[in-house]
Amino acid sequence: MAQSTPLFVGLDVHKDSIAVAHAMGESATPPVFVGEIGSRQADLDQLLRRLRSKTAALTVAYEAGPSGYGLYRYLAAKGITCHVVAPSLIPRKPGDKVKTDRRDAVTLARLLRSGDLRAVYVPSVEDEAIRDLCRARDAARLTMKDAKLRLKAFLLRHGRHYVGRGDWNAAHKRFLAKVVCATPAQQIAFQEQLRAVDEQAERITRLEAELRDALPAWRLAPVVAGLQALRGVQWLVALTVVAELGDLTRFDNPRQLAAFVGLIPSEYSSGGSRRQGGITKAGNGRARRALIEAAWAYRHPAKVSAHIQTRIDALPKALQDIGWKAQLRLCKRFRRLVARSKHPNVAVTAIARELLALMWAIAREVPLVS
Repeated sequence: MAQSTPLFVGLDVHKDSIAVAHAMGESATPPVFVGEIGSRQADLDQLLRRLRSKTAALTVAYEAGPSGYGLYRYLAAKGITCHVVAPSLIPRKPGDKVKTDRRDAVTLARLLRSGDLRAVYVPSVEDEAIRDLCRARDAARLTMKDAKLRLKAFLLRHGRHYVGRGDWNAAHKRFLAKVVCATPAQQIAFQEQLRAVDEQAERITRLEAELRDALPAWRLAPVVAGLQALRGVQWLVALTVVAELGDLTRFDNPRQLAAFVGLIPSEYSSGGSRRQGGITKAGNGRARRALIEAAWAYRHPAKVSAHIQTRIDALPKALQDIGWKAQLRLCKRFRRLVARSKHPNVAVTAIARELLALMWAIAREVPLVS
């Protein structure tokens, strides 16, 4: 094989092993299964020496998964073109019911050569670190939610009813402090469940403090600040969206961004008929949930509250103008959709889609930290 002949390598990556196959640049040549190697760096180096003895033009692909982006970064540092591909977008034959590591590696090599694989966005180390911290905070939130539900179920089961307005406010906490169970064992069970809620609340506070400390040095911090010009987009919502999606300007247009987040309608068309359904819900669910939560703020009339004014005082006037125009447009649009008998959830989804487009526009106006 000539040193200029391209070689396309498919890797089926697991925790302790990697299945390897390659395909030569000529499409008529079937892919070749090389074998399995270990996942240690020494095993990878040995494989690279073996492949580079065949050609200097290497292109590698592997599926995105729990192994993360370490392999991608290692290969990129070696000067090798690497693609991390979305498993859900890999073409598969409808009747193919056999799945093995060998077949997966061969399929990746063949599709990489034919150009039928779609690579996913790989965040930088710094971007991934902020995203991991955001996800740790979100995991703590979900754990606290479960702990609260378990505690409320325990109280209901034992006839302890809180009659005040709202849960987990000061009055509710005073009620919890006065709860006395019928037996010592039940009292211990109650105290442990109450303690679990408090521990998760403290964990969330610690993680939010770490996020606030890490944010100023992040290259996308100006975008996080700029997005807060929009109503409903407080710093945690803005940070979640940017941490999950990265640089919003990497998308060519807002529709492409909305498709990535899964906020565009699904479609079932055939012949002369065209029918649209609910949103696809493809892509990043965390960012989509944050956008939906922010969009609910537009069900109220347009208004710059004292809280919003404090948030936008330090922002450029151009961004403040975008935020106010967004309020006028989106609040009116929500009322119109509801007046047309659209379900509020449908209306909010439409608002979230437009809100994301406005975020894209703001991101294009904000200079990043170098």
